Amino acid sequence: MFFRQYELGCLSVFSYMIGDTTSGRAVVIDPQRDISAYLEDAAAQDLQIERIIETHVHADFVSGHLELARATGATISYGAGVEPDFPTETLVDGQRLDLGAVVLEVRATPGHTPESISIVVFEHRDDQDPWGVLTGDTLFIGDVGRPDLLVSAGISAEDLARKLYHSLHGQLLTLPDATRVFPAHGAGSSCGRSLAAASSSTIGEQRRTNYALQLMTEEAFVTAVTTHQPVAPLYFEFAAIVNRSAHPLLEDGSTRIPPLRIDEVIQHQLRGAVVVDGRPPQTFASGHLRGSLNVSLDGRFAEHAGTVIRPDRPIIVVADAGREVEAKVRLARIGFDGVIGYLPDIDQTLADQPHRAARAARLPVTELAAWIDADDEVQVLDVRNPSEHEAGTIPGASLVPLPLLLNAIRDLDSARPTVLVCATGNRSSIAASLLRAEGFDEVADVLGGFQAWTAADLPVVLPRH
Repeated sequence: MFFRQYELGCLSVFSYMIGDTTSGRAVVIDPQRDISAYLEDAAAQDLQIERIIETHVHADFVSGHLELARATGATISYGAGVEPDFPTETLVDGQRLDLGAVVLEVRATPGHTPESISIVVFEHRDDQDPWGVLTGDTLFIGDVGRPDLLVSAGISAEDLARKLYHSLHGQLLTLPDATRVFPAHGAGSSCGRSLAAASSSTIGEQRRTNYALQLMTEEAFVTAVTTHQPVAPLYFEFAAIVNRSAHPLLEDGSTRIPPLRIDEVIQHQLRGAVVVDGRPPQTFASGHLRGSLNVSLDGRFAEHAGTVIRPDRPIIVVADAGREVEAKVRLARIGFDGVIGYLPDIDQTLADQPHRAARAARLPVTELAAWIDADDEVQVLDVRNPSEHEAGTIPGASLVPLPLLLNAIRDLDSARPTVLVCATGNRSSIAASLLRAEGFDEVADVLGGFQAWTAADLPVVLPRH
């Protein structure tokens, strides 16, 4: 058996290739959109990828099923109930896929989505006990898939939570304790609440340590998995639609990105393009093109960009030299294919045309505390997720998680001085740049975020329960 796990850290995505080296047949599960790693490994192992299995319709990234099917001729497969705009083959509960000596067994595990499946792996055809199981978004390490992402589509979170309970107890927890567990996501993913940093586990370990698998009633489970979930990034609904559609492919040639002159960039801005500056917040603060958004490439770039940019907006990239293509590919992984070019040598450009430049105010926490005491007009916006507010908030702060900010702007007073705070200062820089681009008069964010505030022993408001 050939088995490989691929990690896409910036989106906390795991994908897999399983092959039989005697027959030369292989499948790929939940592929990312840039597919070169799968093709290279298949060639190196003399394997033919004959099937692409999606454990469900993903919302947090755009899958590479179309790109991989085009490159290999492989069949795309989903669980029952998916009707995409391209040919697929439905996999049903209990179906076995024979790769040679290696056998895969499909288990229907609805809950995160109605069509979710898990793939049980048998290393040898006659093995009684499975080698492992690929659990998609049904079971994570330390968590389970959230059941609330389809509420906007009219599917009840409670109904999916009940299905998830039965999938876990009737399908996955019936596997032997030694069965290896390989999920579709790791720590940092918004598809769950508290995913662990590990990339794999076992059924036995999860039975002992995963909060959602402890002995509890179905009602208690439903409550546990439908409360305190993080706010989903704004682009999730868009990515799920793209994954069902016959969208344009990401190909090697399409990753080229043309340089633009500053006058071209300004014209594109006037026509609605967004300039995304991928440099670190402190570098951005020292000088940037007026009206640009700061989404650092050193963080969860695509996820955060997809939270503060509408998917139909053309995008121009600013980045440290050599990282422009990286920015374009990472945006393409969430379906944002509208990158039209990049602005090279931003420092020289701003030196030549200083009237195009702007600086960003970043306040030490002591300065913010003094400002709050002296000025009743300052509005403090906390853009952390609700679960982070359990540690406390700055007195008087309004709680507007970053994924909600773009739609909440119309309810904010752009004339009031506004200060953004997050945990450490990355998301607050994103949020502050968005408000500036939207015409807010006086905007700053907090250096070091809420962590710096508590480290300075400044007053904190704790939540009431």
